[in-house]
Amino acid sequence: YDTDQYWEPEGLGWLRHTRAQHPTFWVKQDSHWYLRLMTEVTPMPWDWPVEVNYHEAKAFCNWKTAHDKLPVRLPTEDEWYRLYDSSNLSDVPATQLASGNIHLDYYASSCPVNEFKHGDFFDIVGNVWQWTETPTYPFTGFEVHPHYDDFTTPTFDDRHNLIKGGSWISCGNESLKSSRYAFRRHFFQHAGFRYVVTETPALMQGSHYETDKLMSEYAEFHYGDSYFNVPNFPATLASIAITAMGNRPAHKALDLGCASGRSTFELARHFEYVTGVDFSARFINQGVQLIQQGLLRYTLTDEGDLVFYKERSLAALGLESVKSKVEFYQGDACNLKPILTGYDLILAVNLIDRLYDPAKFLVNVHERINLGGLLLIASPYTWLEEHTKRESWIGGFKRDGESFTTLDGLKSILGNHFKLIQGPQEVPFVIRETRRKFQHTLSEVTIWEKIS
Repeated sequence: YDTDQYWEPEGLGWLRHTRAQHPTFWVKQDSHWYLRLMTEVTPMPWDWPVEVNYHEAKAFCNWKTAHDKLPVRLPTEDEWYRLYDSSNLSDVPATQLASGNIHLDYYASSCPVNEFKHGDFFDIVGNVWQWTETPTYPFTGFEVHPHYDDFTTPTFDDRHNLIKGGSWISCGNESLKSSRYAFRRHFFQHAGFRYVVTETPALMQGSHYETDKLMSEYAEFHYGDSYFNVPNFPATLASIAITAMGNRPAHKALDLGCASGRSTFELARHFEYVTGVDFSARFINQGVQLIQQGLLRYTLTDEGDLVFYKERSLAALGLESVKSKVEFYQGDACNLKPILTGYDLILAVNLIDRLYDPAKFLVNVHERINLGGLLLIASPYTWLEEHTKRESWIGGFKRDGESFTTLDGLKSILGNHFKLIQGPQEVPFVIRETRRKFQHTLSEVTIWEKIS
């Protein structure tokens, strides 16, 4: 309690706020220590478990690591399950006496830690809850029941850690092996800890649901449901590109403006190696998360402050097997890194009308594509000065009194190195905003073959 270096940043904040000097229920009178129980204060029973919050337990492990020169930490939820399974325990009905200090079967307090043996260990269940290193997270397939939609989901924030095993007063669901209760790390009633000595780092499962409105909308746009019978847009564009490739070489593809990355994964069904690049690190983080965890969780606005909780997986989309061929980079389409070259296909979807210098991109893009390779451009041509200064638009204005479209601009700029081999073709897409509000847009698709 007197040494800051043993505390994690969040725990140190708690320590400074509370000015704690010892566990909450410890009482010092003169030179003697006592323990405050539910109905009395008793001389300190040193063979009882200490009741502390996660911060205190973590700080103790850090102190013990330094003191004993051993890698000490709290167990994970999975490690606790392994302890349980190795101890020949099973859930006990409420009508039977438990084999541990649980259900109020023995005491209305803790008891010595060596009173109830479970296999090679003690107190795998009962006495006090056991803090784990694991922030609570939803299992695959988790869904919220509409009649109780705010019980679990508020804890999916990587700030609520799981406690396991129950305490002397735990009954009903709380006493089950499968119970998963999570609390903020400063809670402490009836909670203690055991520690493990291991070189293996604690594996953390991601529990975060993306709640930013734009990020969530694009997660649904890329990986979610289809609306109004409009097929998934990124998957459709990838399919169009793959079909256009025909028998051309399919070694490398570049997905520029990949956003959340669905088309990047879809291209990997056909190509040996696919790179997704987007200006926004927050967008590509969704793709990276899918590579690392196979799952993407996000909320969707119902109305007002009400939301739905969604989960998507690469496995459910049939893309798990191709993720090893995909990687994502943050980058500027107008100023790409030199290593991003030698591609058989470049996909530029809903990109050119969001670039600060679309002409520069179009003038230089041939340098990134192999001879005979394809460039697929798709855009609704929604020119806005907040993205592209008026003088940098490549179309959508009058020139010499005549309408000059973006397609005219594409032909003018790309004509030196490409020929138009397919399109224009309009492909629709729908972006969900709320349960009752959607954006319905048409994107014009053209496919160009590099000829020089």
